[in-house]
Amino acid sequence: MDTDIQRVKQRFGIIGNSKRLDRAINIALQVAPVDMSVLISGESGTGKETFPRIIHENSIRKHAKYIAVNCGAIPEGTIDSELFGHEKGAFTGAHDSRKGYFEVADKGTIFLDEVGELPLSTQVRLLRVLESGEFIRVGSSQVVKVDVRVVAATNVNVEKAVREGKFREDLYYRLNTVPIQLPTLRERKDDIWLLFRKFATDVAEKYNMPPIELDDEALKLIENYRWPGNIRQLKNVTEQIAVIERSRVITGDIVRHYLPEVDVSRLPALVNKEKESFAFNSEREILYKVLFDMKKDMADLKKLVFDLMENGVEDTVSDSRHNQILKDLDDYNPNLPSKMPEKYLHGDDYVNNDDVEHSTEDKSDLIEDTEEYVEESLSLADKEKELIIKALNKHGGRRKPAAKDLGVSERTLYRKIKEYDVEA
Repeated sequence: MDTDIQRVKQRFGIIGNSKRLDRAINIALQVAPVDMSVLISGESGTGKETFPRIIHENSIRKHAKYIAVNCGAIPEGTIDSELFGHEKGAFTGAHDSRKGYFEVADKGTIFLDEVGELPLSTQVRLLRVLESGEFIRVGSSQVVKVDVRVVAATNVNVEKAVREGKFREDLYYRLNTVPIQLPTLRERKDDIWLLFRKFATDVAEKYNMPPIELDDEALKLIENYRWPGNIRQLKNVTEQIAVIERSRVITGDIVRHYLPEVDVSRLPALVNKEKESFAFNSEREILYKVLFDMKKDMADLKKLVFDLMENGVEDTVSDSRHNQILKDLDDYNPNLPSKMPEKYLHGDDYVNNDDVEHSTEDKSDLIEDTEEYVEESLSLADKEKELIIKALNKHGGRRKPAAKDLGVSERTLYRKIKEYDVEA
């Protein structure tokens, strides 16, 4: 079997000695003589387009048609016609009947690249072809029978697409009769240097220039880089360096110019739990803040009334009480709602019994009367009228400076004075 794998590598120009790569080639050779559907999975740039040809040329269909179709490159409105054909007059522009790819590839192999991009309506048609070998042309009522080997490839997570309702589950299992998973380039670190040398040699021969070489630092950089574009990206970078750089010995500093993300950490980001909690509970915390402010205002008002009744206007708020208020505010952290003083959350009175020498019964009566007395209007019109009066009084009835202070035009202020019947 090792001999067969080496033969395939030489035939199709596959570079590398990775065990996972050899495993994928071995599976392709084993399934090639058997007429079963194959689903090739792997990231973009891993060489998925090579394996359908390996399967086809090692099967009994190798002398028949081989057609590769990029499903992601065909518009949704025409893909049914491209795959299954159409009759004359089936849609605007259908001047003649046309065979689809499946009909042309009869007795051969069809490679559906990016099969995960197929629309759901086309997936239904494809499922029928896989199960019975039958389909109907667009605009026709006649069933067409074909014998086609289907090999599909995708770089998306099909199982996730099935869970999200973007790919039919029955079609996935029908295509995935034999799965082949291709390794990424970062999983083949020992092959990176071999691929780089191959691409550099090809460029040198094509453009008649000396080949480039990597020093130790540059070699370490390309081996440890993640290569999100895999082999395709490595080839592009190699060709760029070979053509652009005059020096034939490539250093680490040169490589860094072509790998802009080489110093970017790919480790999972650390999450600030306190900020995460604050963001998650933002609405609840706003509510807590509003309730706390209301509770504080009510407590201050209660204390003011008690002090007025007990001490008169001269000594409204004692120093000890003022310090207690400041201490309670310091203890409150708006980022941690669970740390809010319990007396604000559970409705305990802000005023301590030690500060005011009244019975509980007396305090409740006083509080009730106070709440009725200080009820405040929340009308926007009243607030606007009040601000206009204050501005006019501040500037001695002069409308121009008053309007400037309010942030409105003098004409608007004049209209508001008339509207609210303000004496200017």
